[in-house]
Amino acid sequence: MAAGPGRSMLYSLLLFIIILSLMEMYRGKLASSELLTIFGGFISSLLFVVLLTFIGNYQESSGARTGWGAVLLAESVALIAAATVHRVCITTCFIFSAGFLYEINKLSALMLAKGDTKVKRY
Repeated sequence: MAAGPGRSMLYSLLLFIIILSLMEMYRGKLASSELLTIFGGFISSLLFVVLLTFIGNYQESSGARTGWGAVLLAESVALIAAATVHRVCITTCFIFSAGFLYEINKLSALMLAKGDTKVKRY
């Protein structure tokens, strides 16, 4: 059974809070080496995906259209969170977030095409 927008919105908000708090707790450790700094950017990009899911589900449940504003807001919050860890985390967060956004867009187009073929069949 698929989760509706309300349940998915709640789960993504909880994941956002958990990831952000863990990232802030271990920011000293994440900034201690080059590899962990890149990992900090990856974690920040996960914040982007979870926040984008939250915003998209909120807009879907309220009847508004989701657009680039949601992407820019989620990316801004993720980059600010990455900036609290290390400057390099900002760059790696942006790169990982662009990759995640590309994959989300591909998945969305696939699901939309799949939904259109189900509607046309009698």
